[in-house]
Amino acid sequence: MSDSLAHRGPDSAGRWTDKRTVSFAHRRLAVVDPSDAGSQPMESRDGRWVVTYNGELYNTAHLRSLLGRGASHLRGHSDTETLVEMVARFGVRGTVDRANGMFAFAAWDSRNRELFLVRDRFGEKPLYVTRSADRLLFASEVTAIERAVGHRPPIDRQALSLFLARGTVPAPLTIYDGIAQIEPGTIMSIKADGASTTDRYWDAVAEAAACVPQPKRGQDAVDELDELLGRVVASRLVSDVPLGAFLSGGIDSSTIVAKMQAAGGTVHTFTIGFAEKHFDESENARRLAETLGTAHHCQVVSGADVLDVVPRLAGIYDQPFADSSQIPTWLVSDFTRRSVTVAISGDGGDELFGGYERYRYFENLDRLGRLPRPLRRAGAAMINSVPASWWDSAGSSRTSKYLPNSVRRGTASKMSKFAAVLASDDAGSRYSQVLRSNAHSAALLCGSPPDQQAPTRVLPSGLSPRELGMLSDTIDYLPNDILTKVDRAAMSVSLETRVPMLDPEIYRFAWALHPEDRFRDGMGKWPLRQVLARHVPSGPPSSPKRGFSVPLDNWLRGPLRDWADDLLSPCSVRNEGLLDPESVSALLVRQRSGQDIAHELWPVLMFRAWTLER
Repeated sequence: MSDSLAHRGPDSAGRWTDKRTVSFAHRRLAVVDPSDAGSQPMESRDGRWVVTYNGELYNTAHLRSLLGRGASHLRGHSDTETLVEMVARFGVRGTVDRANGMFAFAAWDSRNRELFLVRDRFGEKPLYVTRSADRLLFASEVTAIERAVGHRPPIDRQALSLFLARGTVPAPLTIYDGIAQIEPGTIMSIKADGASTTDRYWDAVAEAAACVPQPKRGQDAVDELDELLGRVVASRLVSDVPLGAFLSGGIDSSTIVAKMQAAGGTVHTFTIGFAEKHFDESENARRLAETLGTAHHCQVVSGADVLDVVPRLAGIYDQPFADSSQIPTWLVSDFTRRSVTVAISGDGGDELFGGYERYRYFENLDRLGRLPRPLRRAGAAMINSVPASWWDSAGSSRTSKYLPNSVRRGTASKMSKFAAVLASDDAGSRYSQVLRSNAHSAALLCGSPPDQQAPTRVLPSGLSPRELGMLSDTIDYLPNDILTKVDRAAMSVSLETRVPMLDPEIYRFAWALHPEDRFRDGMGKWPLRQVLARHVPSGPPSSPKRGFSVPLDNWLRGPLRDWADDLLSPCSVRNEGLLDPESVSALLVRQRSGQDIAHELWPVLMFRAWTLER
């Protein structure tokens, strides 16, 4: 298990065993206090507790002050030692309530013979667990558990169906039946007799509901956010190894880099560009870096680079994963790791401050929910009765030139999604349909379709459509897609990433904003834009941010065509026995006929690549 995770911690390896009952292993990426004083697994000074821990604590100095005289006995300045002594002093729950950081850790209480598995508030760091009659296994990646089991566990067909629809497997599910994800903000405790409990120590939904919206504050809110970001970003810069930042040219990463630069010293920034100019945002990043005065590094990605990395993706991601921006995310991580060991990321700004364009679109779509249910159902049935080939043909006809390009490409797919939105009876269901990449993914599976209902949370009443989208994304899309994508890509090359936006204090600030202090002129992130304007008076680039999108459709018809054909050959798909070869072939034919449905095809390709990797 430890060897399979060497990429997450190449600097050293440690093991600890308690009378053959409990065994911990740890792979270390040494960032703070790289001396042996920070080696793991680590025992508390009183000998009662042992922890194995992945992550960073950003308020270590404050936590050490809480230890009082006990802090004088610490051997070094690693946050691991602070964590284990905090647990010894305040217990696991008392520690995580006080801790500000990203982490997944296990803590063994040798006195009470109890194991605790803990994951951070937003799900930045992964943690998986499986139980059988005689043992419990846990690890940072599913691959490690798979290695310990010694064979590939059975595929969870519900998880597979959801993956084909969404491109990710939502927690607490995994692609394997019997292996679960520990959810963000959760403590799982297991006693020696096997009894277990799960406690949610921090809940994004409850935190948002508890925030009382303030009156409209305008520039006063901007002032507060400016000061808050400065403090939070400064706390993320503690490192004993070289540190830099991803710079995409968007609002979030530019604002974070601006605050890093304001904290003092030269900031090294990293970005990648594409040979396809329509998708290339590296010039925006270069101009912003020049304005901010960073030491900027850029790498232009060629078709050969893409061909090299795509076949490796299945090995990088321990579960099937199909957000196509995983390609540039890995490329920029690999490029960044050649210079630094820690990278600061701007992720989280869209979810907290309402930046995604889909929030505006969803606000319009949600109005359809006011139509009578029979009328909505009839409209959905009418749309679904039209063959996909007809919609595709209509989208490519001459008359369609008057429609937006986003509608003309992949028309059948968009109409299927629209029908699903029409048929949904509540706002939460409608939003989940908006996020699906394939409204008819169940047809791709062999046999009877499993339940496609993802694990859901009850959201507070009274949320606007935009707020509902933001909160849904915070508890689902953010941990299951964005943070998973960044963690696996970066850690595969032994690069630590830190996400300042995902600070509990910033989260509370964002949810206490008056709606008009969040959305103005049809756009979200107003206070972030204002903070950035103080550092970049000319403002961010006027061209819309493309969210690290890639020309996937062109690649699948060009340099990746043979790779896709091999993965989706009917004989190979049939032999695997999980996907329906006729449905898969039909999807490939549609894509090759000119329809932009790469977002539907990519999950199928990633699943097939993943199964063959195993």
